[in-house]
Amino acid sequence: MAPFFCAAVSFLMLLSPTEMMGAVDPDGAVGNKPEIRVVARIWDTGGHNAFTDLLRFDGRWLCVFREAEAHVYGRDGQIRVICSKDGETWESAAILGEKGVDLRDPKISLAPDGRLMIVMGGSVYDGRTLVTRQSRVAFSSDGRSWSQPQKVLSAGEWLWRVTWRGNEGFGVAYGGPSGSGESPLRLYRTENGSGYELVTPLEVQGAPNETTLRFAADGQMIALVRREAGDTRAWIGSSSPPFTRWQWRQTQHQIGGPNFVVLPDGQMWAAGRSYTGGAKTAVGRLTKGGYEPMLTVPSGGDTSYPGLAWHDGLLWMSYYSSHEGKAAIYLAKIALAAD
Repeated sequence: MAPFFCAAVSFLMLLSPTEMMGAVDPDGAVGNKPEIRVVARIWDTGGHNAFTDLLRFDGRWLCVFREAEAHVYGRDGQIRVICSKDGETWESAAILGEKGVDLRDPKISLAPDGRLMIVMGGSVYDGRTLVTRQSRVAFSSDGRSWSQPQKVLSAGEWLWRVTWRGNEGFGVAYGGPSGSGESPLRLYRTENGSGYELVTPLEVQGAPNETTLRFAADGQMIALVRREAGDTRAWIGSSSPPFTRWQWRQTQHQIGGPNFVVLPDGQMWAAGRSYTGGAKTAVGRLTKGGYEPMLTVPSGGDTSYPGLAWHDGLLWMSYYSSHEGKAAIYLAKIALAAD
């Protein structure tokens, strides 16, 4: 694995001392509910900064997100990679772009061969009309130099995230060339991040789309699915190898930009956009039977798409929000509630 080095210029030095300090949640106590230890704005140089993911790699933090003019219909949306040694001072490491294509929704992972991989969507617009979209992947050995984004799957398919287990990666795509209103989900498998084979369609109703997969301690694959039609409540699925038969349960909450992690003790914690009382980014417990938001981080307006990582006994979460003006990137460190 190649050593990773950040660039030489610190972004946080551009912020005021108050902004650098972030904010501490005065409420909450570990044992009763999660507690925000620190939250700070870490990037806002783009016109619209959004759709994050977070990974710890080679002793550094990597945060990826999209920079563009607006939430959608932006021209030439780019994927920015920023890095940090301590989670406080962040510096630009790379920018990925493709002329005439709006790159968005980046998700970063570490492939079995030691390469970093970003999966992202690429949309082409004619004014405010979507012409085509297709997923892309890019690879790097050090987080600084990235391959040119290459197309994967078929035109119209949106691969939301790839989760690795052993030598295999799994991801769920939605949409497709058929243009059907339901946008059925399809579970794919990969060994190299570039070539994918269909495992099975996922029978989720209600216009499902964004789906995160993780693996429970018992080897079951767990899926958290956003739904846009009907009651719009998120679904949770579970399946054992070979992952062709699924059990589905409906949560009591709508979730936008869903993500979750499995802790070393088996607990699952999820985060995403909460819609009750206005859009916020919320964190809560996840089980195979349900999801319960327990904490709202400082957020509002255009917000969500968290990246999650468990490190040194804290949940680290990147996310974006426009509650302080334009959409910017934030990082929170959260102490979780005890069982």
